[in-house]
Amino acid sequence: MDEHELFSALSNGTRRAILRWMKDVPANFGEIAEGRCGEVCVSAIQRKTALSQSTVSAYMATLERAGLIESRRHRQWTFFKRNEATIAAFVASLHGDL
Repeated sequence: MDEHELFSALSNGTRRAILRWMKDVPANFGEIAEGRCGEVCVSAIQRKTALSQSTVSAYMATLERAGLIESRRHRQWTFFKRNEATIAAFVASLHGDL
């Protein structure tokens, strides 16, 4: 776990919001989620944020590099889900360090 990557990824309010929304995909994305349980398509995130696809893709790449999310390709779509293990480890390390 690279703490620098994690803090960098979490330094942006929209990326933090995306992670919060992904905690409950059905409630936050509804039918537009399109993926398996707990997964959301990048186009659904784009619609919710009202940002360009390139911006959302860059945000998702940053979150993935930090290990906070995982992706899965299905045909032309990319689906994302939270990496709960990394999130829990990061929170535990914060609790222990601070």
